[in-house]
Amino acid sequence: MALLQISEPGESPAPHQRRLAVGIDLGTTHSLVAAVRSSVPEVLPDEQGRMLVPSAVYYEATDRALVGVDALAQQAAHPLDTLVSIKRFMGRSYDDAAASDVPYVFVADGQSVRIQTAHATVSPVEVAARILDKLKYLAEGTLGDSLVGAVITVPAYFDDAQRQATRDAARLAGLNVLRLLNEPTAAAIAYGLDHGSEGVYAVYDLGGGTFDLSLLRLTRGVFEVIATGGDTRLGGDDFDALIVAYFTRTLCLNDLSPGSRRAMLSAARVLREGLTERSDHTVNVTLEGVRLALSLTRQAFEAMASSLIERTLDCARLALKDASLSVKDINGVVMVGGATRMPIVRKSVGAFFGSEPLIDLNPDEVVALGAALQANLLAGNRNPGEDWLLLDVTPLTLGLETMGGLVEHIIPRNSTIPVARAQEFTTFKDGQTALAVHVVQGERDLVADCRSLARFELRGIPPMVAGAAKIRVTFQVDADGLLSVTARELGSGVEASVTVKPSYGLSDEEVARMLTEGLKQADYDARMRMLKEQQVDAQQLIESVRAAMATDADLLSAAEQTRIAQQLQTTAQAASEDDVEQIRLAIKALSDATDDFAAKRMDRSIRAALTGKSLDAL
Repeated sequence: MALLQISEPGESPAPHQRRLAVGIDLGTTHSLVAAVRSSVPEVLPDEQGRMLVPSAVYYEATDRALVGVDALAQQAAHPLDTLVSIKRFMGRSYDDAAASDVPYVFVADGQSVRIQTAHATVSPVEVAARILDKLKYLAEGTLGDSLVGAVITVPAYFDDAQRQATRDAARLAGLNVLRLLNEPTAAAIAYGLDHGSEGVYAVYDLGGGTFDLSLLRLTRGVFEVIATGGDTRLGGDDFDALIVAYFTRTLCLNDLSPGSRRAMLSAARVLREGLTERSDHTVNVTLEGVRLALSLTRQAFEAMASSLIERTLDCARLALKDASLSVKDINGVVMVGGATRMPIVRKSVGAFFGSEPLIDLNPDEVVALGAALQANLLAGNRNPGEDWLLLDVTPLTLGLETMGGLVEHIIPRNSTIPVARAQEFTTFKDGQTALAVHVVQGERDLVADCRSLARFELRGIPPMVAGAAKIRVTFQVDADGLLSVTARELGSGVEASVTVKPSYGLSDEEVARMLTEGLKQADYDARMRMLKEQQVDAQQLIESVRAAMATDADLLSAAEQTRIAQQLQTTAQAASEDDVEQIRLAIKALSDATDDFAAKRMDRSIRAALTGKSLDAL
């Protein structure tokens, strides 16, 4: 009798039933794909056995492109058609791209950007999709079957637009995204599961184009991100640019062609990587037909690189402050990203945290390995006894605009995701039937100092007196860090919602401003919030008194009407000024001036309610 191979409920599927899922590290310089095979995560090689796939695409025709090593081979002859470091432009605006020092031909597409090559005009999302398609092809070829999905890693500091761009690229490549996973978190998964570590760890992730510093608490299989910081435009590329600037200045190499500049950048990367193992290094490069020998010492390179490394340590200081921790509370520092191989980086990080960084895992592969473990779990391939939980956080505060241009913070930064928070609001004017909802992102108290994410309107609110309506606004951030907002009037049930999909991402300057100004301007913001709140209170009182005068002025003598009108004018004038105490006193004076009027209106209302009613009926 034939026997069926089955698995008990809750157990991992039998080998032939395993659902194939992969982890993908979509990097600025290189990309990798990894999978769990025989319960062990491993990076999948390309056709020549190479683990790293260069994140490069060469468009040889409108609908045909080379990816990876084959694309890099074309960059000397076709520098404007071989696209590298494309991750730096994911979810960015045209202005961001045009301000960069990358020698591409950028074309505006609304607020977003496209890149013009000889054969095609493509968006960063389309270029990233080519790379992801290559990784998908390698994975299915190695694993021998179709994929059910992939976990794709992103920098922890990617904002909503950059995350959405990554998801769109995966969809173009035909990949089902099981989850977008923050790169430092993926590294911690690989490291924590491999070593059985517990405690608070810092993950220092310096890649080709981005930097992240995350603090994670590992406790009995729970991976909790407690703070994160970083810079989405700081990585190995910037160290290379320093080297190029140095030689451009010292050798008076002005007005380089795009081909020569690309050659210089390639030579700079070889120099930097060579100085990892040597105290000095020389690289030959041909510029405008002239062959030059570029020589650099490690000491000279480290002197020029110190400012960039200090920027990464500033991010570390901010993350520690957010988590209310000191360097003494950190059990270890995990180094991630190829750029962390630079000796000056390891030395500086070790000095900052007071301990030797953990470098026993391959910094190029650890993110992909962690993503593979998460993908295997989400695909339903949980092994007996495998029980761990991943808790990530939001990188920036989310809120909405209230009266007076103030921001009501709904989800603070570094909140664990997925998360949902709701708060009730009300109407400002009598008979108000619509409410404008303005969703913002940032650390400041004023809307003008934050970034606008989305706007929508809730219509159909039953007309009521000001303050009577109850409108619940719910913010939901999913496991990928993507936001949706819903507004619902509780009495009538009318509802409106929006999924936030900005057309471009935050610039470096905006990210830095939101965080640093949020700390530096805390006292100023508190004073401005107090001022705005007093101005709103004054305006509400003025509106209500004017409405009462319009209907019940006959209850007042001419002298009383004049006195109230004068006080209304005084209060309106005070509300237009920036003196909080003056506004408070004006509000009190108007309230005192209308106390008798309010009592007379109450008496009239009661008499109207009682007219024609018998005592028995009451």
